[in-house]
This record gives sequence, C-alpha cells and structure tokens, in this order.
Amino acid sequence: MVGQSHTAGSVLTEQQEEKQELQTMEGSTTQDEIHQEEKDISGSSEGGQTDLKERELRLVLLGSAGAGKSSAVNAILGGPTSESDCAGTETPATDCQKRRVSLAGRQVAVIDTPDCLCIERPAEDVRRQFSLCAALSAPGPHAFLLCVPVHRPSNLELQILETIEKVFGPESISKHTMVLFTRMDRLPEDVSLDEYLNTERPDLLELVQKCRDRHHPLRPGSDVEELFIKVEKMVKEAGTQFFTCPLLQEAERRVKEKEEEILRSRKEKGEDDLEGIRAEAEKSVDDLVVEGIAELCVSTPDTSILRWLWDSVVGWLLWLPNMVRGSALLGSIVGLFVGGPLGGAMGATVGSVATEVGRRKQKTK
Repeated sequence: MVGQSHTAGSVLTEQQEEKQELQTMEGSTTQDEIHQEEKDISGSSEGGQTDLKERELRLVLLGSAGAGKSSAVNAILGGPTSESDCAGTETPATDCQKRRVSLAGRQVAVIDTPDCLCIERPAEDVRRQFSLCAALSAPGPHAFLLCVPVHRPSNLELQILETIEKVFGPESISKHTMVLFTRMDRLPEDVSLDEYLNTERPDLLELVQKCRDRHHPLRPGSDVEELFIKVEKMVKEAGTQFFTCPLLQEAERRVKEKEEEILRSRKEKGEDDLEGIRAEAEKSVDDLVVEGIAELCVSTPDTSILRWLWDSVVGWLLWLPNMVRGSALLGSIVGLFVGGPLGGAMGATVGSVATEVGRRKQKTK
C-alpha cells in the first residue's frame, strides 16, 4: 500500500524486522522490496506513511513512432523544453532504455520502450523487448504512461493498450496506466482539452475511458510535478505500492540472480568497484518467457510487395465500372490478400478510395 498506519516507532521496527525475516525465509523478492521500502521511510515525520517522494518512482513510457516520447522523457527528466526540439528528429529506440534522475529529492526512473512493442515485428524481437521492459522496471512500475499525440488517430494506441493488457494483465491498464497527451501545440487555442475530447475526438475519449479517465496534458515548459501528483494518486487508489504480476516477479528474481553472479565475478577478479551492478543485471535479462507473444505478432509483408499491390489496385480503379457498388468487396479482397491487422487497414483504405473514385465517375456522367 501507498500508506500504512502504525502505532509506535518501536513496535513498527519490531514488526518490520519480523516480516523481513519471514519473507527472507520464503524467498519472496518482490515482497522483500516492499518491506525494504517501508523500512527506509519508517522514521518519517508523517508517522510511517509511505510516500513516493521518499523512494524511486518508476515510469514506463509507451507510444508509437512520432508519439512524442522523447519530448516526454525530456520533460520528466530534464532536457529541451520545446516539443519542436524533438518533433522532427525523434529517433526511435531499438531497445528498452532506462534513465534515472533526482528531482527535488525524488528518484525518478523512466523506462523508454521501442516501437516494436506496438507494431508488427517478429515474435522473438517483441518477446526480447518485453523481457527487457520487465527487467528494467522490476520489481514493478508505478505507472505506464501512454504517449498520445492529440492531433492523430488513436488506432495504434488502442493496439498498444490491448498488447500491454495481454502481456501484463488487465490491472496494468485499469489501475496503473495514464494517457499522456503530447503535441499539445496542435490543439486549437480556443478549445480546452476536455471539450476537444468530448466534442471532436471520440477515439481519444475511448482511450481515456479505458484508463479510467486518467490523463495528463504534456505542454512544453510545463511543470511535471502535477504529473507526479497524479501518478501518486493513481498508485494510492490502486491500493499497492507498485504494479506487479507473474512476469515482473520472475524478472525481479532473475535480476537478483544476475546481481549475485556479477558480484561473484568481480570479487574473483579482485575488483572493488561495485557500482552499476543492478543496472548491468537488468540489461542482461532479455530471455524471459512472455506469454501470448505469438498471437500478437504477425509477419509484415515486404514493402516491395505492398508497393506492387498498391500500384495494381490503383490501376484496377481506372478500369473497373460501378465502383461504388463493388468498393466494399474490393477492400475485403485486398484485406484478405495481405492478411492480419495491416491487411484490414489497407483493405479499408482501398475500399474508401474505390468508393470516392466511383462517386466522382458518377458525377462526371
């Protein structure tokens, strides 16, 4: 829990020591982390109440290419203050990356995920990245932040939520995910975000509703303290100190095993430097078993095939009559030929184009 009530400092110490001994015997690494965090703040003037300001805040950033994740990382950890600084040169990360910083006495860790967590890639690539994501955020993140450009359709973001839910479980979305709106400079100046969502963007509103109405606008130069407050509130409402699940528990166990291996290796070599052992251990755990990956990944057709298919379809459109009546069928055929979510999207596009071409032909008659 985020906050626990205790009767007296001495009683608290005895209870925590007993709990720590019990958990050590049981070998529960996740609970060891929880009790250690409680011990670290047992002398707090707030009567032992757990406060995220007193311990590391772990945030996992999600989003598709061009969603403004670099801007979000810079805003949270400190960096360029204008979204334009990153909007045109944002380079997608190929691997999950973790960055830490101390902000006003608060330790903040941001795990930036690559685009392969949300688009079609070989199953092994996606599995490896989810393994790294779990290891870098172990024993568990306090929040998943879904970066959503306020001016773009939300199709990819909906797929990301579905993927995260399948891998980490439903509570990862219902209790620990928040929509982080980016590219706020694209929002009309005379329209508030809530009004925009309710009147013009039902697709974005659906995203917010899936996250139990938790959202935050990330504006250039804005203070991120409000974001941290919202994260703390979300964690408190969830009733746990951080999110965890079997995959994250296994990740923490494996990371601790790697820590011990690295420590033994350094001692055998006579090395006294013990810095960075945890970070090295986290980066090495990329072989976890991630359930459901195969069904999430579909092989992407070669781009040359897609280009040939598109050129062929455009050619057909110039010759086929009665296109309005047959456009839906044509789109279905294309979707069936390509296959997968990509085929469905391409089929819908072809069907729309076919409809418009047919209407224009009818007008010219």
